[in-house]
Amino acid sequence: MPDQTLSMEEDRPLGPALRNGWKCRCPSCGAGPMLRGYLTVRDSCPVCAEELHHHRADDGPAYLTILIVGHLMAPLLLWAFVKYRPDPLVLGTIFCIGTVALSLFLLPRLKGAIVALQWSKRMHGFGKRA
Repeated sequence: MPDQTLSMEEDRPLGPALRNGWKCRCPSCGAGPMLRGYLTVRDSCPVCAEELHHHRADDGPAYLTILIVGHLMAPLLLWAFVKYRPDPLVLGTIFCIGTVALSLFLLPRLKGAIVALQWSKRMHGFGKRA
C-alpha cells in the first residue's frame, strides 16, 4: 500500500483565500500585505514568506473591473437620466467621477482576489515544493 501522507498536499480552501486576497492580504496567512504600492504584487509575503511571484494576474483584474463597473454604472446612468433629467454636463461629471472612483477601488482588490484564486488552486507554480 503506497504511503498516502507523501502524496497528499495540505488543503488550501478557496473562501478564506479569496477574502484575504480581496483585502489585499497574503492568501496563505492573511496577515502580510500582498501588494507593494498600488498594483505590484510582492515576490513573497513579509510575514509568512509564502512566495507570491508565481502569479499571472495580468489583464484579468482590468477586464473584471471594466465588466463590473460597466454593468453597475450603465443602468444607473440610464435610471438617473430618465428619473431626474439633469443637465448633461452635471450627469456626465458625476458619472465620470463615480466611474473612476469605483474603478480605482475595485482594481487592486480584484487583483488580490485573482492572485489568491491562483494560490488556492495551485496554478502557475504555486503548488511546487521548495
